[in-house]
Amino acid sequence: MQKVTLRNIKKGFTLVELLIVIIIIAVLAAIAIPKFSNSSQRSKGSSLRANVKLVRNAIDLFRADTGAFPANMAGLTTSTTAGLSAAAAACTIAATDWRGPYLQAIPVDPVSGSAMTYGTAAADVGTVKSSATGNGLDGTAYSTW
Repeated sequence: MQKVTLRNIKKGFTLVELLIVIIIIAVLAAIAIPKFSNSSQRSKGSSLRANVKLVRNAIDLFRADTGAFPANMAGLTTSTTAGLSAAAAACTIAATDWRGPYLQAIPVDPVSGSAMTYGTAAADVGTVKSSATGNGLDGTAYSTW
């Protein structure tokens, strides 16, 4: 009979043990990877919603102060004397009514990477929408945000 000593005991894992560990890691990865696969698109969508809301709030403040819509979005960042009525007619803004700047800078659309669209026609004067094409993760078109 051979005496069992520390030298005779082989250290290591069997092939079956290694396969079980690899399978467990693969199952955990299969669960976790889909959760993070569209995180970039989700973050751009959230940023777009926040930017649109920020600009809309600035336009509301501009209108509350001056009684008119800005003639363009740049009017939110610089002192302006030009505005638009609800019917899209040009109107003059008194310097004493303007209490801006309402924004430090006009944010860009993070989905498309370009400027958001600003309505100056009678039907949509003062409206801000995304310039991106396609749909968000909730299925709605970016242009309706």
